[in-house]
Amino acid sequence: MAEKQKILIVDDDENIAELISLYLVKECFDTRIVHDGEMAILQYKDYKPNLILLDLMLPGIDGYEVCREVRRESKVPIIMLSAKGEVFDKVLGLELGADDYIMKPFDSKELVARVKAVLRRFFAEEEKKAALSGENSGEFVSYPDLMISQTNYEVTYQGRRVEMPPKELELFYFLASHPNQVFTREQLLDHIWGYEYIGDTRTVDVHIKRLREKIKNHDQWGLATVWGIGYKFEAKTKLVR
Repeated sequence: MAEKQKILIVDDDENIAELISLYLVKECFDTRIVHDGEMAILQYKDYKPNLILLDLMLPGIDGYEVCREVRRESKVPIIMLSAKGEVFDKVLGLELGADDYIMKPFDSKELVARVKAVLRRFFAEEEKKAALSGENSGEFVSYPDLMISQTNYEVTYQGRRVEMPPKELELFYFLASHPNQVFTREQLLDHIWGYEYIGDTRTVDVHIKRLREKIKNHDQWGLATVWGIGYKFEAKTKLVR
C-alpha cells in the first residue's frame, strides 16, 4: 500500500484548520494541524510533511517568519493562506519562497486542486534533477563570467557559486539558452511551471526580480525587460553549450 502524502496545516482558526483537514483526508492525504508559528517549525521537523499549508496571521511567529525558517533548510512546497488580498502580501510570500498563495475564503475544490498541482510540480522537479544527474549530464550554458548548469543545478557568476531555488535556475537557464529571444510571461509560465500551473504571471516577475538581485547585468549579457511583452536574455557574445 502506498504511503499517504503528508500535509501540515498551520492556522490559528481551529474551525478552518479542521475543515481543511477534512477536505484533504477525503482526498487520501494524511494531515496534522498546528495553531501557531513556533509549533509549526517544531512539527515540520518532526512530521516531515510533503507540503505545508501556512496561514500568514499567526500568534507569535507569523507565517512569513515560518516560511523563512523552513526555507533555510528545505525546499518542501509551501502554500500560503491569507485573508489579506493586497498584492504586496502575495508578492512578499512568493519572494520568501512560497510556491503558491490562496486567499480566504476559498473553495474546497480549488484548495485541493492547488495542493495536488503544487505536489505534482515538486515531484516532477525532483525526477528531472535525478535524470539530469544521470544520463542527461552536461546540460549547461556559458557566457563571460557566467555558467548555468542543469546537470547539478549550479550557477557560477564571476567565479563564485550563487545559490538559487530550482525554479529560478530553470528560468535563468531557459532564457540564457535562447539568447536575444523574447518570451511573454505566459510562455515562460508554460515552459517552466507547466500548463497545469494555477497562478498568475506575477510569478514570473517575482522570479526575474530575484534573479536580478543575485546576478547583475554584465557588459556582454543581461536580463532585459521588453515592455508590454515579457523578457529576454540579451547577449552580445556567442552562447557556449
